[in-house]
Amino acid sequence: QFFVFCHGLLQLSQLLVSGYLKSSISTIERRYGLSSQTSGLLASFNEVGNTLLIVFISYFGSRVHRPRFIGCGAILVSLAGFLMSLPHFITGPYEYDQSVASMFSNTTDLCQPGVPGSRGNLSDAGCTPHAARENHEVLLVMFIAQALLGIGGVPIQPFGISYIDDFASERNSPLYLGILFSVTVIGPGVAFMLGSAMLRFYVDIDKVAGDEVQLTNKDPRWVGAWWLGFLVAASLVALSAVPYFFFPREMPKEGVSPGRDFPLVLLRNLRHPVYLLVVLAQVNLSAMVAGLATFMGKFLERQFSLTASLANMIIGAVNIPGAMVGIVVGGAILKRFQMSLRQCSAMCVLGMFLCLLVAFPLLFLGCPTQKVAGVTYSESSEFGHHALECNLQCDCPEKAYNPICGSNAIEYISPCSAGCRVVHIDADNNSVLNYTNCSCISENGFAKPGTCGTSCSHLFLPFVVLSCLAGILASTSHTPSFMLILRSIQPEDKSFAVGIQFMLLRVLAWMPGPVLYGSAIDTTCILWEKKCDRKAACRYYDNNLFRQRYLGLQFFFEVGTF
Repeated sequence: QFFVFCHGLLQLSQLLVSGYLKSSISTIERRYGLSSQTSGLLASFNEVGNTLLIVFISYFGSRVHRPRFIGCGAILVSLAGFLMSLPHFITGPYEYDQSVASMFSNTTDLCQPGVPGSRGNLSDAGCTPHAARENHEVLLVMFIAQALLGIGGVPIQPFGISYIDDFASERNSPLYLGILFSVTVIGPGVAFMLGSAMLRFYVDIDKVAGDEVQLTNKDPRWVGAWWLGFLVAASLVALSAVPYFFFPREMPKEGVSPGRDFPLVLLRNLRHPVYLLVVLAQVNLSAMVAGLATFMGKFLERQFSLTASLANMIIGAVNIPGAMVGIVVGGAILKRFQMSLRQCSAMCVLGMFLCLLVAFPLLFLGCPTQKVAGVTYSESSEFGHHALECNLQCDCPEKAYNPICGSNAIEYISPCSAGCRVVHIDADNNSVLNYTNCSCISENGFAKPGTCGTSCSHLFLPFVVLSCLAGILASTSHTPSFMLILRSIQPEDKSFAVGIQFMLLRVLAWMPGPVLYGSAIDTTCILWEKKCDRKAACRYYDNNLFRQRYLGLQFFFEVGTF
């Protein structure tokens, strides 16, 4: 029982490391200027190390000192977690455009006519070869950490499960494995809650005094302390690794299974139509979940103007528990009615059909990107020619990004592009109150700092309710589909078939899923941040396209599963 407790703790902390990355992905994109394709590849990169080794490990399972192997794997995972936070310590503080000439810089974002050429320092500051190299180093470190995370995670689950199954009594084994399984489902939820807590702190909380931070967490330039969560999670993993070095090896009750004919079994399983079809359905479902888990937070942030912290809170407290409820309900129905295989498949079909009905309206719950002058909206159409020249004499830096919301409900990329000449500052906490004398906003308008946000906050609740419902319905098919696999193949092939199944899921779903979703999201970007003449992170998406492609892809995989 102590082993089961330790293993539950270890699995939880291991999932915290891998799940936490998904919760802070939109923050890491913003901090290091990554496209969603890159961040999707990063998020699925731990599966690479994992897949390469998983078949060997399950094959050699019974011949090694399993607890010690698990302990070593856990130490690798912990190392990976600390490595993930390293970029924060090797790069300088986070830089963003500031409208307030503070102690850090003498450049401002205001409209200052008649001083041409004084702006060069703002736009090209980050373009030294050093800065470009720094960015490559960051990516390299993170990819290495993700690969290590995958490799370290290999022995943890298979060895833990077989160790428990070998030494627990026949009666208690299902209970223990059930406990572990529920932990693996809770894990990501806890990870998103951890993300929600950490992203409320400013990224450079350790480098900059609190009163010098001029951003609030609602600002689109805000970057939360993404690295803190990795330190927390990695420390937890290191702690839970310790007991494993003291568990005995204890030879299993049954003898070492004879080495079966590897290719023969593989072929026998792959030719089995039920096995193959169910695995294909699971591949579709997993591809959907992979994209969902990686970019749902980002989607909620953009579509409903939420902070990263709130988006994570919703996913961790509503969507993931919803999926858990679905899995439990599916298992309970199965047990209560002692279903045959045909009934199992009928239940999967019904669950997915209802899921499709609920998920379809999601495609229409949302609204377009807010009006951003010069990006999604040109004023010339309304005011004739005068509007275009309103900020010509300001000599604005091209790359400035310090969004403000005009009193005319139009967003401007920076105070300069709105032609604002005066900034009013709250003396108490050094934050911007508003900008005035803006030549681009009619009736000598003013503007508030921060984005205008999208206008569909009223659709947020229906969206969350429907997506949670769709999740519950889709996950009711989880247990019956596993039963279909376990009962349709020969008993002696069972563990091997499950190993092959997990490998296929990894190769066909968990790895390409996030990259596919990330690429689809990148196609909907309308304004890229430029770093040294290369695309960095996306500033503005076409929200309608983002929603249609992101949820459309999800719907496509749901139809595939069905």
